[in-house]
Amino acid sequence: MFRRLLVPVDLSGRSHEALSVARELVSPGEGELTLLHVIETIEGSDEELEAFYSRLEQRARGVLDELASQIPDEGPQIRGEVTYGRRSLEIVAFAERHGHDLIVIGSRRIDQEQPASGWPSLSHQVAILAQCAVLLVK
Repeated sequence: MFRRLLVPVDLSGRSHEALSVARELVSPGEGELTLLHVIETIEGSDEELEAFYSRLEQRARGVLDELASQIPDEGPQIRGEVTYGRRSLEIVAFAERHGHDLIVIGSRRIDQEQPASGWPSLSHQVAILAQCAVLLVK
């Protein structure tokens, strides 16, 4: 079993399935689930965007709180985090900084007729860059 799981949340339905799988994999009673939402930043952003970023963060925290409330009290310790940066790099760096041993991330199915179109997805970038185990949930 895994003790420290990171579940990146993009505020879509794919995140719900990844969270459901992560709940099954975490060590009962002693594990920790971290829900992470990364707000992609615009380089060179200035004060004009502060209110915009603030609204994005407020919305993300609301979704993370809602997801966390769906975990039973006797389940694993759960917390939500919001960070800023390039999504794939920030997810990988966050996992390393906080000692996560598994990243569980939603992934879209790749079209077998045109497989090259799916490789640049966020989940595949995380899977390649992460130093810990990664589970892609389709």
